[in-house]
Amino acid sequence: MTARLDTGAVRAPLGIVVGLQAEARLLRSWGLPVEIGGGTAAGAGQAADRLAPHVEALLSFGLAGGLDPALRPGDLLVPALVVDAGDRWSTDPRLNLRLGGSTGQTLLGGGALLATAAGKQAARAGTGAAAVDLESAAVACAAARHGRPFAVLRAICDDAARTLPRAAVVALDSAGGIGLLRVLGAVLTRPGEIPALLALARDAARARRALQVRVAMISRPGDPWC
Repeated sequence: MTARLDTGAVRAPLGIVVGLQAEARLLRSWGLPVEIGGGTAAGAGQAADRLAPHVEALLSFGLAGGLDPALRPGDLLVPALVVDAGDRWSTDPRLNLRLGGSTGQTLLGGGALLATAAGKQAARAGTGAAAVDLESAAVACAAARHGRPFAVLRAICDDAARTLPRAAVVALDSAGGIGLLRVLGAVLTRPGEIPALLALARDAARARRALQVRVAMISRPGDPWC
C-alpha cells in the first residue's frame, strides 16, 4: 500500500516511510500518505523526498534489529536520537508523545544490513545504539532537508544474539516485497537454516503485532493525526 498524495495546498499532518509492503498494510487505519522505500537507505530517502512537500512531518515506521541485548522481539522503540556515520538527528518530542512517548534510546540508521551477532555487538560498542534499521537515517536526513520534524516507531524483529539466515538476507525486493524465488534458492542451498528462518518469521510476526497494537492505540477515529 502506497497511499495517494494530495497535490493541493493543504498538507497532510504526517507522511510515513516504511521498508516493506507488510508494514504499509498495518497503517491502513490511519488514512495517511505512506511510501515504501524497499528496505534500503536510498529507497527510504527517495520515499521521504516524495512525501515531504505534501506533509507536515515524517515518520520512519517498521521493524528493527536489536543491538541492546536487553531488547526482545516485539519490543517497541520510539527513539530520541538517530545516528549514522557521525551524523545525529533528534526526533521531535511532540511526535514522540503522539506515538506513546519516547523510549529514550539511540537508533543506528545505517545503510548496511547487520546480519551477524558479531556485527551487532560491534555496532553497539561503537555507537551505543540500542537498535538498527536501514531507513531511519535517510528519513531523518530528508526531514532536515525539507524542514520537517520527524519521529521513528520501530519494533524489534531480530535480537542482538541472532545471526540472520541467508534466506532472510536475500528475501527483500526493491518494491518492499518478499522475493520467493530468492528465498527458495537460499533454502535449497542451506536447508539447515530452515529452523532459524521459521523462528525469524515468528519473531517478525510478533513485531508486526506489536506495531499493529500501537497503531490501534494512537489512532483517532475520523481524525487520525490532526
